[in-house]
Amino acid sequence: MAQKTALIVVDMQEDFCPPARDGALAVPDGRAVLPALHALLAQPFTLKIATKDWHPADHVSFAANHAGAAPFASTTVIANPLNAAETYATRLWPVHCVQGSRGAALVRELAAARWDAVVEKGTDARVEMYSAFRSPLRAPPLPSAVSGLERVLRDAEIAAVVVGGLAGDYCVLSTALDARELAWETFVVEEATRCVGGDAGWADAKKQLEDAGVKVVGLEWVKENLF
Repeated sequence: MAQKTALIVVDMQEDFCPPARDGALAVPDGRAVLPALHALLAQPFTLKIATKDWHPADHVSFAANHAGAAPFASTTVIANPLNAAETYATRLWPVHCVQGSRGAALVRELAAARWDAVVEKGTDARVEMYSAFRSPLRAPPLPSAVSGLERVLRDAEIAAVVVGGLAGDYCVLSTALDARELAWETFVVEEATRCVGGDAGWADAKKQLEDAGVKVVGLEWVKENLF
């Protein structure tokens, strides 16, 4: 391997994979990415990292916590608790990946994988956190919504990251964009992700990734070019 490379498998949890368990947020065809993920896990990455949504029950992204809101259809505006002038809008979801629930567990097919780290995100009830690195808040960053993922990668002197998992148009997208913004060479494996928005969601996400300098590649490309 020419450089130290990390594999980041995003949010392969029971609530996101049909049939969903405790939640109602199964990504269409979500379990179909497992063969590609197993193939990636068989490669000699320097680090293999899983991420997990790990929400408290009162999380701001749950429609059930907003009077009159409907999952998928409603949005809310989130303000930085440290700076009320910094805000962003986020979609509201069904209850999912609640801390300690069966639905928050990694899918059973990956339970025995040898992870070097498991990163929990979305633990601050006040803010959404699609990226495995941090929330969208920047002015200033909210310490409780910044994971340890960046430090894990820096400490291991990682030069490039390969990303797969769920969902391609939300958490995979945001994780890959942040990885690139934080100066890692970043690859998303097309066979290893599916989207909430299906093919249309992936087309939009793929454009955002490529516009940001993230390379969207195939599984065979990873095997032939990174190892």
